[in-house]
Amino acid sequence: MPDPIQGDQAFRRKDLSGRNPEMTFGGALSFLRRNYTKDLTNVDIAVTGIPFDMATSNRPGTRFGPRAIRAGSVGLAELEAYPFGFDPFAYLSVADYGDCFIDYGYPQHAPEQIEQHADQILSSETMMISMGGDHYITYPLLKAHAKKHGPLSLIHFDAHSDTWVDDGERMDHGSMFLRAIREEIIDPTTSIQIGIRTHNTDTYGFTVLGAPWVHREGVPATIDVIREVVAENQAYLTFDIDCLDPAFAPGTGTPVAGGLSSSQALEVVRSLGEFNIVGMDLVEVAPQYDVGEITAIAGATIMHDFICLQAIRAGAPITPFGRV
Repeated sequence: MPDPIQGDQAFRRKDLSGRNPEMTFGGALSFLRRNYTKDLTNVDIAVTGIPFDMATSNRPGTRFGPRAIRAGSVGLAELEAYPFGFDPFAYLSVADYGDCFIDYGYPQHAPEQIEQHADQILSSETMMISMGGDHYITYPLLKAHAKKHGPLSLIHFDAHSDTWVDDGERMDHGSMFLRAIREEIIDPTTSIQIGIRTHNTDTYGFTVLGAPWVHREGVPATIDVIREVVAENQAYLTFDIDCLDPAFAPGTGTPVAGGLSSSQALEVVRSLGEFNIVGMDLVEVAPQYDVGEITAIAGATIMHDFICLQAIRAGAPITPFGRV
């Protein structure tokens, strides 16, 4: 039996299944140590970075988010997935597709570049999971997904509604979901926003679960409402890391006190396996404001656990360790 590949799996491993020994403190970085490849033949999930932060309203820096999330994922690639108790890569073929190329000198071209990047991935049967980047990136990603799947329900974790005034042209990470509603990319009547704790005068048809409501009513009640609103509709999951309280995610551009804990957010995300989610993104990680990588690790874990949900759908058995 040949010796396993030791180190630098991102470019040395010959196939996309399983995993090999890797130093958590060294080696080539990729998300969860998956192979870097643009070949999507038989790939179930492509993880890709969207390093764009030219639509921020406060602190910039999320262009460095994909790099930080990849670094934050190294510990998750070491052991069987918790709390699931399996190796997701025994059931799914997952690749790191690299980053969408964005020319900073022509920011006006970025939305089209992001949409075309997504079109290329979605032209196959591959699911796309994106790492931001600021939250504006979700707009061109939704456009690409809606071209393939039709209008979508949105499962939106955030401190902000991102439905403030939009003129149809501005690049703003605080208004793009109003534009998505007007363009009928998403259906607000079957969409939900979770963790909101900034005021807007209009919900625009979204069901809104404010952070105080989630704290008071708990995770099971939150899942019940998501089930009631989203039902069996095709949905897109977008997770702004500032949904978490700054105590758990200081590394973001627009932090707001009173948010969800990492534990609460992970419990909700781990309960989304029954929903027909066709794509996902994790946005607004800005590592220069982070402390001990806790924001990047939280973001990487949310993405990792979403991948585990897809592994369960592909047949992975749940064998938890202890009471979970």
